[in-house]
Amino acid sequence: MAAELHVELVAADRSVWSGEATLVVARTTSGDIGVMPGHQPLLGVLESGPVTIRTSSADGSGTVVAAVHGGFISFADDKLSLLAEIAELADEIDVQRAERALERAKSDADAGAERRAEVRLRAVAVR
Repeated sequence: MAAELHVELVAADRSVWSGEATLVVARTTSGDIGVMPGHQPLLGVLESGPVTIRTSSADGSGTVVAAVHGGFISFADDKLSLLAEIAELADEIDVQRAERALERAKSDADAGAERRAEVRLRAVAVR
């Protein structure tokens, strides 16, 4: 059995995903980081971007992708916590709604809304 780490992805309003994984990739203010079992302890600030979680499925094919907008990442003792301001699983994202939000943000010159919509669409594309 492969080594695993316990992952908790939590948004301000709900628990988004919890389970065992072999690898988590997230974007921090220092760049993209991959966390595997046995990684040195860390604490970082999350940037907006997709978070990819390779789950411990029997056939090795399990992947969970979420659009995360800000927050913190913490890892110690094979427990990874992603505490996000906003987080949505890729499977929950309505692509047409995200595309409309992107167009609206561009026409309103709202850089923050544009970035959130782009991250949502990237998360859907990754899954």
